[in-house]
Amino acid sequence: MKIRTIILLICTCVGFSSCSDFLDKEPFDKLVPTSFFNTEADLALYVNSFYQNFTPAALSIVQADEMGDFTSKNNSPTFIAGNFSPVDQGKWNWTNLRNVNYFLEKYNNPAIPEEARNHYAGIARFFRAYFYFGMVKTYGDVPYYSKALATDDPDLYKGRDPRTAVMDSVLADLDFAIANIRSNKDNSASTITKWVALGLKSRIALFEGTFRKNHGQLGLQSTANFWLNEAADAAKQVMESGQYSLHQTGNADVDYRTLFISENPVASEIMWATVYNNALKRWHEVTWKFNSATYGARWGLNKQFVNTYLKTDGTRFTDKDNFDQILFVEEMADRDPRLAQTVRSLGYKRSDGSAAPPNFGYTFTGYHILKFSLDDKRLDGVAESYNSVSMMRYAEILLNYAEAKAELGEMNTEVWNQTIGALRSRAGVNNQEPQTADSYLQSVYFPEISDKYLLEVRRERGIELVYEGFRYDDLLRWRKGKLLEMDWKGIYVPAMNTEMDLDGNGTPDVSFVKSIPAQTTANVTYVVIDGVASKLSEGDKGHIIWRADEDREFSDKKYFKPISNADIVDNPNLEQNPGW
Repeated sequence: MKIRTIILLICTCVGFSSCSDFLDKEPFDKLVPTSFFNTEADLALYVNSFYQNFTPAALSIVQADEMGDFTSKNNSPTFIAGNFSPVDQGKWNWTNLRNVNYFLEKYNNPAIPEEARNHYAGIARFFRAYFYFGMVKTYGDVPYYSKALATDDPDLYKGRDPRTAVMDSVLADLDFAIANIRSNKDNSASTITKWVALGLKSRIALFEGTFRKNHGQLGLQSTANFWLNEAADAAKQVMESGQYSLHQTGNADVDYRTLFISENPVASEIMWATVYNNALKRWHEVTWKFNSATYGARWGLNKQFVNTYLKTDGTRFTDKDNFDQILFVEEMADRDPRLAQTVRSLGYKRSDGSAAPPNFGYTFTGYHILKFSLDDKRLDGVAESYNSVSMMRYAEILLNYAEAKAELGEMNTEVWNQTIGALRSRAGVNNQEPQTADSYLQSVYFPEISDKYLLEVRRERGIELVYEGFRYDDLLRWRKGKLLEMDWKGIYVPAMNTEMDLDGNGTPDVSFVKSIPAQTTANVTYVVIDGVASKLSEGDKGHIIWRADEDREFSDKKYFKPISNADIVDNPNLEQNPGW
């Protein structure tokens, strides 16, 4: 009965606007301290439901980066290239928050040891902070609720609370979580520990600090450094704990990718993951999505971003003569080994030993995503991938620390060696400090930045965390939404109707044509350049430009999504975000 009651509590309500029936039937008469919240096991059972409700599925984590500037797909999201309006915005949902608040009102039974009560309350407050961070990122000001509302509560239809007040509450929740959640390391990476709470604090505080710094219209720039210091301090505590380290066996050609294709999370580095298991048939569909012309959206990286990968000796690829007009097999050679572990590159083979160059049936730009794909061909057509997907890893903590210190003007050789240098060493790249600001990063991405260290931090963050669901948030906090308007640029094509080798094995793999020829070569994919959706940048040669027919637009109002019209109808006290 206890499990069934909790499931009913979690699953019945779908949002405040449709909660009145639920609230009338809400099981206060069943799920009360005298009948449920009596033992530590009761608290654990209830709190375990939060993991299921708040933890995103593997595909949701990976696919989030389709809203990044470094990725192409079959077409842009409507939010970027369409007539998006408050009618298109889905209704917000408060069910999970209400379940957390209900727990926090009922958990504090003196019969349960105080340490245990505080531990589970800390986990609940971790998830409340996680929830509100998502809401603030999306909407800015939002109503803040720290109690489980009844139908007659006047706060049910209150207006939006200021961002500053909400984020102060988020910080208080995180600090309580850090102080009270148990610190035992979880090698399964499936539960929240003190270290995960510190990691989340470093993530959230970095977001808030940089958002306030870069969005001067909020009038909060004077408070930015407070949040940046909080980010640096939280990250530093994780670093000094000795609980985690970068996964490295000395084989830079595989160490990075191992993190993303392992069934069991790599416990040395992965702090929190959504865990899958082949034996238990707990599967996901990421490999299928990245290797299907129809089930997936044919994601691929863009040339502008691929250019940011350094050479193995630590020098800039973009300092090479004619770097932007060389063939794929040349641009993939002697690069940061993470590139070949992120996209299909020279010599890549499937598990049966067959050659697998970039497949233009599955990508439009030629930079075919490999990072989370398993090598078994069978998984290209079924939702049976079993690799666990990270939601937080030690590499992010190092990047959070490096960026916070750079933004504070405190980057130095020691910080570099602890963070960016360490990541590049693991990757197999010379970890030398930059001597000058990178003009390519400035001209293409960040013309407003002159700090050579901050530029390198942003380079490293993009490369290390690509397709882990961070890029859109980074663009929001850096106020770089305009990067979403850039061309989707693919590999360089020296001439139409010319067969090209993409994996360096001496046999042709692709040819770009205006129409499929009458006679074709076996194992060659013929890509039609129609002059509308797809073009070559120089007419009959040049870079592939995919979705040249789209008009992408990211105006300032899009840094916050609109509140759904339906939510405003339900609650007239809500004010719409500016511009919507």
